[in-house]
Amino acid sequence: MQVDALIQTIALAAIPVLFAITLHEAAHGYVARHFGDMTAYQQGRISLNPMRHIDPVGTILLPLLTLMLGGILFGWAKPVPVNFAALRRPKQDMLWVAIAGPASNLLMAFGWALLYKLAWSSPESYFAEPLMGMAEWGIKINVILMVLNLLPIPPLDGGRVAVSLLPHRQSYLLSKIEPYGMFILVFLLITSILGWILIPLVNMVYVMISFLFGI
Repeated sequence: MQVDALIQTIALAAIPVLFAITLHEAAHGYVARHFGDMTAYQQGRISLNPMRHIDPVGTILLPLLTLMLGGILFGWAKPVPVNFAALRRPKQDMLWVAIAGPASNLLMAFGWALLYKLAWSSPESYFAEPLMGMAEWGIKINVILMVLNLLPIPPLDGGRVAVSLLPHRQSYLLSKIEPYGMFILVFLLITSILGWILIPLVNMVYVMISFLFGI
């Protein structure tokens, strides 16, 4: 990607990225507090301040590299600390804490789709084109984050959902993968397997959003 195009992309994508990671992580903390775990609240992680959630490598460096090199946009934020043992019903409540992050991304994708629709319906506005560009990135980033985080690999949210839903023996065995989860993800990214998995699912969500909002 040429420098001018990269700068334009960063300008359009920066706000959607910050919203996507901030609300995703804050949602985990808020739902954990609702079900009895005060860890994230006590550490100030139920916050709309992006600086509390940014990981220099996962939030800045790796997304920039994937933008420059092409391929699926990839990255992460600092995970919100959750003490599952402090939840009122640890195994059951883990489901709602985990699903809160992807659910927030889906709602944000809907919000950006609505903004795109509004900007598209006012083409004479000076801000219509940049708003549409930003909204396109907002939809893309949130859909990718949602689908990526729903993969059933601990410590991703989908892995936690699976641990919550599986019988005790199977959930225990799956939870043992967690220390190696990020290595598995990086391997899948490097080998392009991650793109093969994510792209059809991402496209399916795009089609749903396009149908719902007529864009």
